Amino acid sequence: MNARILTSSTLALVIATVLPAKAADPTLLNLVMPDAKVLAGVNVDQAKTSPFGQYVLSQMQSQNQEMQKLEALTGFDPTRDVHELLVASNTVGGSNESHTGLFLARGNFDAAKITAAATADGGTTESYKGVTIVENPKGTHGVAFLGSTIAVAGDVANVKGAIDRQSGGPTIPAALVVLVNQWSSTEDAWTISTVPPSSLHPPATAPNVPGLNGTGPFNTIQSAAGGVKFGTSVVVTAQAQADNADDAKQMGDAVKMLAMLAQMQAANDPAAVALAQSLQVTASGSTLNVSISLPEDQLQQLVKPKAAIRRGGAKAIRQM
Repeated sequence: MNARILTSSTLALVIATVLPAKAADPTLLNLVMPDAKVLAGVNVDQAKTSPFGQYVLSQMQSQNQEMQKLEALTGFDPTRDVHELLVASNTVGGSNESHTGLFLARGNFDAAKITAAATADGGTTESYKGVTIVENPKGTHGVAFLGSTIAVAGDVANVKGAIDRQSGGPTIPAALVVLVNQWSSTEDAWTISTVPPSSLHPPATAPNVPGLNGTGPFNTIQSAAGGVKFGTSVVVTAQAQADNADDAKQMGDAVKMLAMLAQMQAANDPAAVALAQSLQVTASGSTLNVSISLPEDQLQQLVKPKAAIRRGGAKAIRQM
């Protein structure tokens, strides 16, 4: 069995893919870099109480071979051992290689076992202020464990910065702390961007979405936030701050039009139609509010992989 999966970047990826309330853990929030521009969090424990959340976790656990190998080698299972995840980034634009950030996790970690498995396959370690950082062979990314309950992963510079901040209070702006507490206390999974989405660098495989490429009605968004609440019905809520009230109204009209087109294209899929019909769009001044909801059982049917989608997905993406 190959221990390559235990390098720091892979560990961060495994932690980050855990899906789905209470407010974000202040211990994790205190570790965030002061100039963070994008924050996202997941209350994994809360997700486990939802049938749909359990479904997502079970699918991830059964289909992710690297996670199965990780559990076999170290006994670490993110679906069991991670309770909360907080992700932060302080870079926008540029290339994928230039992006830096932090994956912060609260859970139960056997640091010695994970470190031993990583170094056995080429990983290295560095001691920084009494904390061991397990780094990938290139020394660009690392994982550090602050005791047995906090894991910090990311590029080495940001990991060291988090270690520096572990004994202090929050360093991010007070207004951002308020936003984080607001969204994390009402949503099970959430994200906040303090910069225009058009300034972010989406993954190369992401579809071409107006507003993420400098064009379209959504290009006027100055900041945005959103969240998902699990329950009998899964509710997705989003909020966008535009330049002015007119821009917010135009964005709202565009969202409604996209929903209508999606409903027409999915006429033979009751769950997709119900999702489009549940759309609620309101504008209050320059703020646009959007929400959609769907019963868990219908949403589970909607997201179940279909053979036709798997066969045609790659081709469709290439044609976008």
